[in-house]
Amino acid sequence: MFKQYCLFLACVCMTVSTTIGQQLNASKALNAAEPQVLHLLAEVEKQELDPLHFPRTIQHDSLKLVVSRDWTSGFWPGILWLMYEHSGKSSFKASAEKFTGLMVKERTNNDSHDVGFKVYCSYGNGYRLTQGTEYRDAIIEAAATLATRFNSRIGSIRSWNNKAWAYPVIIDNMMNLELLFAATKLSGDSSFYKIAVTHANTTLKNHYRPDFSSYHVVDYDSLSGNIIRKNTAQGYADESAWARGQAWGLYGFTMCYRETKDVRYLRQAEGIAGFILNHPNLPSDLIPLWDHDVPEKNGAARDVSAAAITASALLELGNYSKNRGRYFNTAKDILESISKNYRSPLRENYGFILLHSTGHKPVESEVDTPLIYADYYYLEALLRAKKMK
Repeated sequence: MFKQYCLFLACVCMTVSTTIGQQLNASKALNAAEPQVLHLLAEVEKQELDPLHFPRTIQHDSLKLVVSRDWTSGFWPGILWLMYEHSGKSSFKASAEKFTGLMVKERTNNDSHDVGFKVYCSYGNGYRLTQGTEYRDAIIEAAATLATRFNSRIGSIRSWNNKAWAYPVIIDNMMNLELLFAATKLSGDSSFYKIAVTHANTTLKNHYRPDFSSYHVVDYDSLSGNIIRKNTAQGYADESAWARGQAWGLYGFTMCYRETKDVRYLRQAEGIAGFILNHPNLPSDLIPLWDHDVPEKNGAARDVSAAAITASALLELGNYSKNRGRYFNTAKDILESISKNYRSPLRENYGFILLHSTGHKPVESEVDTPLIYADYYYLEALLRAKKMK
């Protein structure tokens, strides 16, 4: 595997374009997003009806609002916090505080692993930007909730309670480990850190193929800890590479390296980056098909959310890797491509920033549509690019 890893890194160095990224103006792109976010805020406040407070997508030509227990709910307050970070405007802060407050029940909701997405994107950004005690306490409480889903025999946090699987662990779950790492730093309780590392190691061992692509779901026997099966529920086929799943893994292992400095995580992140960026089906504009292995790429749906997550991850990975310049330039290429060709016209699409994401193609759910988490990771990536020197 190490030989393949080195080959992937060499390919990245040789093939990644550096022309588009030089043109990216992150501050300009963030400024362009501001009126769109304000438009979405106005639409939400006009249409929200308790408990439907959080925008997720456009469905049947209407704005779809969801309740706080929906896995995507935390991205909306997160977006408002990110716009406050960029603009410094108190109005964004006030709105972020309002919608973060509406997430209060999710701090103790242990129905799925998504407590990490929900709480860290909302309360986590709130704490990062304000150092508010209530946000700190929310992070610790939510981490304790997430920890209840950990099985030490398996070495992983259970993702879903879906009866179609015995003990499913999905690659998305890597994103929720950041909540656990934060809780250890804030509380001094190392148990959260230990769970996060154990989960990351189990994922490293069982989710990945030799080429650094990932399965979506690994199902375990909760008593023996043995693997029952591996599949890719939201991808084209069990052995294919679902695009957003590859992005989740890239982001997750990059973050794990930041928190632990374990070189295995850095090598894994670099290997995943090589797989994504050198896949023969990656379009020239760097916005992936919804699954990298879809056989008929002409006309296949894209997934802008996967591209935005990848860009954000590459901007962090560049801080740790010898391939710093290549990762930074590629991330900027992606962001420039998104900004030029995948953005909604101003004050259209209810205020969503980006178009052409794909949620769950196999069941034809949320295909070629705006998705709130695409907007979130796009803004996060732009803020990371803005801070680069």
